[in-house]
Amino acid sequence: MANIAPELFAHLPRCWCRVQAIVEWVNTHLRFGYQFARCTKTALEAYREREGVCRDFQHLAISMCRCLNIPARYAAGYLGDIGVPASPSPMDFSAWFEVYLDGSWWTFDARHDQARIGRVLMAVGRDAAGVALTTSFGSMPLTQFTVVSEEVLATAVQ
Repeated sequence: MANIAPELFAHLPRCWCRVQAIVEWVNTHLRFGYQFARCTKTALEAYREREGVCRDFQHLAISMCRCLNIPARYAAGYLGDIGVPASPSPMDFSAWFEVYLDGSWWTFDARHDQARIGRVLMAVGRDAAGVALTTSFGSMPLTQFTVVSEEVLATAVQ
């Protein structure tokens, strides 16, 4: 990754536009699918295989940012369908990432690559292994999983 990221993005200024270019590249070069999930997949493997789940999209983008000396961290939680067409599949855990630019942490999402509202942040850390939302050993059949997110409109304070 130390050679790949600079080759693709070093020509861009070290600012928001470089991170956005990374996000767009990952988003257009990886194919999403739950069948591509593998808990041992590295960022380099996601780059080579060109497929993965949201965790893999974010790990690849984070790795590229870090190779370009942009501080980046993994973020996990829930992401509803507020303001976008509803997904036919039920909501699941989601991953995105944050970068530190100009004294603040900024949210990016290499899987969706569009502005979204309603993220429910549960954990941030170095990578998915460090902030796993669930950890199980052996067979753990999921029988039901439901998350509902709704937009709450602000009311004027008088």
